[in-house]
Amino acid sequence: MTAVLILFMFLAFVGTDFLVRTTLRRMREKQERQAREAVLNTAIRLDFTHEAKSLKRVAVPNPKARILAVDDEAVVLDSFRRILVLEGYSVDTVEHGAEALGLIQRNDYDFLFTDLKMPDMDGVDVVKGAKHLRPDMDVVVVTGYGSIETAVQTLQQGACEYVQKPFTADELAEFARKLVIKREARIESQRRPSVKVVAPEMADVVSASEFCVPGGAFLSAGHAWVRIEPEGQIRVGIDDFVRKALGTVKAVTLPERGKTVKRGEPLFTLKGATGTVQVVAPLSGRVEHDNAGLLTDPGEVVRSPYDRGWVCLMTPEDLAGELSDLKIGQPVIDWYQEEIARLRMTEAPQAVGTDALDWSAFEQQFLGQSAPTHA
Repeated sequence: MTAVLILFMFLAFVGTDFLVRTTLRRMREKQERQAREAVLNTAIRLDFTHEAKSLKRVAVPNPKARILAVDDEAVVLDSFRRILVLEGYSVDTVEHGAEALGLIQRNDYDFLFTDLKMPDMDGVDVVKGAKHLRPDMDVVVVTGYGSIETAVQTLQQGACEYVQKPFTADELAEFARKLVIKREARIESQRRPSVKVVAPEMADVVSASEFCVPGGAFLSAGHAWVRIEPEGQIRVGIDDFVRKALGTVKAVTLPERGKTVKRGEPLFTLKGATGTVQVVAPLSGRVEHDNAGLLTDPGEVVRSPYDRGWVCLMTPEDLAGELSDLKIGQPVIDWYQEEIARLRMTEAPQAVGTDALDWSAFEQQFLGQSAPTHA
């Protein structure tokens, strides 16, 4: 009986909490809509003819997007303003294509909605002009049922979508919502850096805007790569993440030959104009050989990190037991995206790869990875 009572009280609490949250959300949405209605009723009476003769503008606080609509039918533009403003968008409307192109040159818009059939400049020319002036802006063609074929052709000129009229308020609101989602997804994908797997020697020619990881090699949490040699030894160096973050390396302190180093202990040191960083051993083992060429030409460690810029050769102490803690393949690419995002959050973008980078902080945050402990 007690258990049933507790269950009933729990369900009652959850139900009450849901009702309260739903009520508060609806009240907040109602208040936001009332505020947008007030802005709409006021803004459409303002005079913006100094920018464009037929311009009507409604700007809402914190808009979901900024939209410019051009159509020779005033009633269509009125529908755009009333529907989209109440949904949370800032909307400018004009009746002529030339006016739209002029506004695009002076304002930042996320979307342009253009009618296809207009007397002075048709939608095809508006699309061409808009994408020439603002390639980053998404252009949507508004068309009637009889012009679908022409609307599809505008996609070849750079339009991202077309919408048929007449449309209901719900249809336009849903269409705009999907446009925003697609645009945000595209911008996010463009913001994410490119990371690809390459042959060791290809890292020498990869562009500065791309990151690469070595095919067939393992990476440690401290950004050292490990390649297993045919004889069972391992070759070690720095990865592309370290190379791009540090930029210029003035000197390399090589590990002592014959020395046994535990995983997570300092293995070698890179020196720059403003500091030094220590790279820790990705695996435990004895240092058998080093790349003496780095003493006279330390720049090789960043020019060719996976090939000529290797640092040392080691005999692993427990390869089978420790190798599982390293990354290879797709997990490396996913991890790189996370590391790059973390670097951009902790360092100003202009500091990465320059003397302005705080090498000490970089070492602590990205290279000072101690050996994992196992239960």
